[in-house]
Amino acid sequence: MNPMNTPSPGGILIEGLRKVYGHGDTAVEALKHVNMQVAPGEVVGLVGPSGSGKSTLLKCLGAIIEPTSGKMTLGTEVIYDNGWTVNDLRALRRDRIGFVFQAPYLIPFLDVTDNVALLPMLAGQPNAQARERALELLTALDVQHRAQAEPSQLSGGEQQRVSIARALANRPPVILADEPTAPLDSERALAVMRILNQMARQAQTAIIVVTHDEKIIPTFKRIYHIRDGQTVEEAGEGRALEDTATPAHPGAKAPP
Repeated sequence: MNPMNTPSPGGILIEGLRKVYGHGDTAVEALKHVNMQVAPGEVVGLVGPSGSGKSTLLKCLGAIIEPTSGKMTLGTEVIYDNGWTVNDLRALRRDRIGFVFQAPYLIPFLDVTDNVALLPMLAGQPNAQARERALELLTALDVQHRAQAEPSQLSGGEQQRVSIARALANRPPVILADEPTAPLDSERALAVMRILNQMARQAQTAIIVVTHDEKIIPTFKRIYHIRDGQTVEEAGEGRALEDTATPAHPGAKAPP
């Protein structure tokens, strides 16, 4: 069985999204009528200077903060339409959105397998099934040999691959990656981007990567620039990643 299959289709659609902090004379419009679309199977870059609204947009899309107005669709489900349309935001984040951060944030007292299996377990999967799913993903990401290791025993590149496995554990239609390559050197940064692109294609997952990392910007086929709360889309270079390291399948060698 392909461990990356069967998420919902639809990708990400953001329409007229606004976020205003404060009221009256102290109000700050962090997002101004943002429109954005990411197709299933696509990895899109989101770039912009500090304070431009990147983090606010990601937090809105991740159902961490509530927008002021607009519409957001994840997969085939409208999750926000001038108000939340889902009752349980915690379950939405757990089941429908995968998060990859600059720091892996692995739980130090759980081994690698349990770090990946935890979300499916919390979603109600039997422990054995959740651990089987975790091992499938770890094998696909070529870190199955570290399955029983503690996070402190992993290299930085291994930790980031485990965090990607965790993000995929519940087969979310959407992954939000916030500076996932910032702490990595060029080889490992490009390896992470190759993994994300392969996972996007195989699982038909829509992925947004927020980044300042000049090393990976040429890999995007599409880029959204955000400045002063507004987005502008442009075509990226879409540089091929076939020659970089870390194939996402068993039996291939990857950088540590």
